Amino acid sequence: MAIDQTIQAQGAQETLLGLRRSIDNIDAALIYMLAERFRHTQAVGELKARHDMPPADPAREAQQVARLRELAEAARLDPDFAEKFLAFIIKEVIRHHEAIARKSAAPGAV
Repeated sequence: MAIDQTIQAQGAQETLLGLRRSIDNIDAALIYMLAERFRHTQAVGELKARHDMPPADPAREAQQVARLRELAEAARLDPDFAEKFLAFIIKEVIRHHEAIARKSAAPGAV
């Protein structure tokens, strides 16, 4: 009986390691996707600064929240979690846009 339990424990450990490898791969993909997203939002911030547009766009943010909540529901992900995640990203994007606008408005800025 002890041998069966040992074999089962080893199988569970192998399964756990496989699941964790998958999670690690997904985490890596998320990081690369976020980096790509921020490269694009950086370009948006530079465009806004050049054309004296405000760093934040509440109407766009509301549209994005609604869209991501729908996507989350379709993906069977908690929409509240998805909204909180997006709010964190938006806050960071606006912070970047404000910094770009300040830099652009500084004397001698190109």
